[in-house]
Amino acid sequence: MKKVRRKAILGMLVFLLLCAGGVYMAMMGVGEKKTGRASDITLGLDLQGGLSVTYEIVTDDPTSDQINATIDKMQRRVDGYSSEGEVYQEGDDRITVEIPVDTAKEDAYVILDELGQPGKLEFLDSENFTLWYEGKPYESVLTGADVQKARAGTMESMAGNENVVELTLTDEGSSKFAKATGENIGLPIYIIYDGEVQSAPVVNEQITGGIATISGSFTYDEASQLADTIMIGALPLELTQIQYNIVGAKLGQEAISTSLVAGAIGLGIIALIMIVIYLVPGVVAVFALAAYVILMLIILSIANITLTLPGIAGIILSIGMAVDANVIIFTRIKEELAENKSVRNAVDGGFSKALSAIVDGNITTLIAAVVLMAVGTGSIKGFATTLMVGIILSMFTALVVTRFLLNVAVNLGIKNKKCYGVAKAPKVRNYVKNSKVCFIISLAIIVVGLVFLPINNSRSGRSLNFSLEFTGGTATTVTFDKAYSLEEVETSILPVIVDATSLSASDIQIQTVEDSTQVIFKTPELSEEDNLKLDDALRNNFTVEEISAQSISSTISGEMKKDAIIAIIISSILMLIYIAIRFSDVKFGASAVLALMHDVMMVFAIYAVGQLSVGNTFIACMLTIVGYSINATIIIFDRIRENLKLMSKSSLDEIVNTSIAQTFTRTIYTSLTTFVMVLVLFIMGVDSLKEFTFTLMAGIVCGAYSSVCITGPLWLLMKKKIKKKA
Repeated sequence: MKKVRRKAILGMLVFLLLCAGGVYMAMMGVGEKKTGRASDITLGLDLQGGLSVTYEIVTDDPTSDQINATIDKMQRRVDGYSSEGEVYQEGDDRITVEIPVDTAKEDAYVILDELGQPGKLEFLDSENFTLWYEGKPYESVLTGADVQKARAGTMESMAGNENVVELTLTDEGSSKFAKATGENIGLPIYIIYDGEVQSAPVVNEQITGGIATISGSFTYDEASQLADTIMIGALPLELTQIQYNIVGAKLGQEAISTSLVAGAIGLGIIALIMIVIYLVPGVVAVFALAAYVILMLIILSIANITLTLPGIAGIILSIGMAVDANVIIFTRIKEELAENKSVRNAVDGGFSKALSAIVDGNITTLIAAVVLMAVGTGSIKGFATTLMVGIILSMFTALVVTRFLLNVAVNLGIKNKKCYGVAKAPKVRNYVKNSKVCFIISLAIIVVGLVFLPINNSRSGRSLNFSLEFTGGTATTVTFDKAYSLEEVETSILPVIVDATSLSASDIQIQTVEDSTQVIFKTPELSEEDNLKLDDALRNNFTVEEISAQSISSTISGEMKKDAIIAIIISSILMLIYIAIRFSDVKFGASAVLALMHDVMMVFAIYAVGQLSVGNTFIACMLTIVGYSINATIIIFDRIRENLKLMSKSSLDEIVNTSIAQTFTRTIYTSLTTFVMVLVLFIMGVDSLKEFTFTLMAGIVCGAYSSVCITGPLWLLMKKKIKKKA
């Protein structure tokens, strides 16, 4: 017995030392490069700012299709530096690129050199290459407009792995290339960028299907550089760089500081709630959650993951799932203790019975994260990245750290059942009968939201209150007589603009320009009246040297919207398939997707009725609700699956009612802890975070409501209806 206690004490000391080492690493870093330091986490444009490069379109009379295609390809190029970069049109003949970078480490200037000046890309056969070389008229086999993607890769060959460049062509480019390669087998195709030959691969066979591979004696870096060069030049339009600036964060420094404080307070409240409700297991959960936070900070730093507001949403969701996993385990332990099992056996049994719900809930959410990261772009990819890391960490801390610490507690002699709590028999209500009323209420709310779309359109010309990211607007650059910090702009200049115009503070994005007296105000498209009012207000209240305004396009391109929709459709189908296989019933999968759609549409109704801003935060909010909803649904279904075996002689109605009753406290506690986390951020956060946190809270409430009132009864309804038809 003493040996067991000594091992437990040693194990606890090792855990505490590892945590202390993690805290040190997160605060100070290790080694010469200070690896793992939390202060080195890369922040996005909304939280930190970065590099802003403006290009002028050289091509004469560009069409809107050419401009949009150029913006889309530039966005994909920028994604190579950061998933949070933005590309948009400014005025009639300019395209601006913004990339989050750490100016203190001079990353901005490195990227500026690497990004280069997008020039002219051409593919020439031997005959036309000779004409080009002699300065005579020629025709190109392909131009940059024919290349959709280019990336470095590896390919197996007789000599081993070979570094290559993989090209994906447009439909028109595929036809051109098939013809050219068919006519030039054994001859080179010259790749020329800005008047210089970059490569001259020999054609081995006719290439059809729109996929081509350039091989040669490349190092991987050389292959990557060639791919980058092709992507820079693979633009329908020729561009030239005219200016660059280092711009400040869109949300401001205050957003970061208040979010950090709010996060710390929120975690503190969650810790208190867990200890009060679950006693010893609650203390264990606090240690596990601390390990989660430490590991998350270190991984964000080491993996160089760019953190933005949508990324923070992904972390909030994964924290909720980490807490939820512990709640599921502790609830199961209480149930085991209620069956007069010893504490040790109850702990083992609790983990065993909680495992399927935790694994299935996390894997379904992980499926969505993987698809979003693979297909999505921009902020969607950033959200998916942090969510993926968070899910993996939440499973590790719940299934490994929590279990280890609970076993340590038992081995130290903490075996009094009162220290763990004993579950009382849940009061089973007729949730199925009451669900009919809930279905009607949900349908009514969703219908009201849809009805408001044409009402909003008749009032303002827009069905939803789309923000700058979706609609574009006006960028007003103001040159003052002195430099203002972002905090000074927010406290002294922003209120003047809000008072003088019809804009709200949440409508305005502010960016300061480093080493200058300029401040950029990005707003929805200004009317002539508001433009004059803004101009007068600034000149009357401040010393202004110059004011210039340019229209700007949306930063969320049509291609990005399409990618987001495709990603959500694919992930929904994959989740449906996974759930159907795991639960041996496609009706579980179908009802899970319907419940997911219910939660999304409920929050969508809030956006429509409240005319809340629809932008990047809207996407982050909806994706968070998707993850939260599917996880909550899995918990209910896991109980139904279990009770179908244990209560085989009972009716389906009784099974569903019992399953909801058994998971009711889990739903309340998980929703409460996640809600508190977001509520603190809502109360303490800056104005620009209010709508985001408000809709997240609405989503959490909707998720709790649907878990109890919609999910189980919906499965039951499908089960009965399909059974009758059969």
